[in-house]
Amino acid sequence: MKLFKTSKGILLQKEKEVFRLQEEWDHIINRQKLFEYLGSLAKKSERIDDTSFDMLINTQLAAPIGRQELWAAGVTYIRSRDARKEESKSAGGADFYDKVYEAERPELFFKSLAHRVAAHNSEVYIRKDSSWNVPEPELTLFINSTGDIQGYTVGNDMSSRSIEGENPLYLPQAKVYERSAALGPCLFVPPHPIFPETLISIIIRRQGRVMFDDSIRLSRMKRSLTDLAAYLFRECEFNHGCFLMTGTGMVPSNDFTLQLKDEIDITIEGIGTLRNTVAMNPIHKTS
Repeated sequence: MKLFKTSKGILLQKEKEVFRLQEEWDHIINRQKLFEYLGSLAKKSERIDDTSFDMLINTQLAAPIGRQELWAAGVTYIRSRDARKEESKSAGGADFYDKVYEAERPELFFKSLAHRVAAHNSEVYIRKDSSWNVPEPELTLFINSTGDIQGYTVGNDMSSRSIEGENPLYLPQAKVYERSAALGPCLFVPPHPIFPETLISIIIRRQGRVMFDDSIRLSRMKRSLTDLAAYLFRECEFNHGCFLMTGTGMVPSNDFTLQLKDEIDITIEGIGTLRNTVAMNPIHKTS
């Protein structure tokens, strides 16, 4: 089943039927056995037609996040480790990424609150003070307040490689800024954990031309999803649950950087496609 958050309410897609739910987002998703609960809601909810569903998805769709925090994991695929080593070697930080890739403890960092998260078909930002910017396509977990994975969505962890590469201590500035994350198009709630061979893919287009095209299986991730969730919950409490990006295995070559108006399509089998257009924050200026 899929949950869509819109400005006109919550929609539940169950097979070929779509229902409008009356409860609030945070109340719906933060529970045990979410799949079973959504099935019970469908039985007592109003069904809507395909035309209304398409209209709401195309014009009113919001990112599938409420009062949850969004966190992220890093260096969970070997390709990400190699990319981080390459970008940071001039700063003397390359060994950090080898060590965290092999360590028991994962890299985890805070990414965003809901007001900085872009939705499907909306803009993500690159920093004005960065010369090297890339998207990072990531399976994103929804974990309830007791630490159990209940659903999945598509995530885009926008990153400034030039800032992080200058010094690993600049990671928060490289990762956390306005519209530096996107989630969507829905929250996917299956009856069982996501299939390990699920394919994650990305296409970046510039004026219709494909600039980058890659894919990877979830099974290539070094760490398990449950381990990542367990480390995040070791000393943190999330009263409304939280979202966790799980790292990327696809990184463009070092001569690539995003440009304004580039289109980023990230697709995860079973969940859907998250599409965003690259822009810059029109308000803030660098000194």
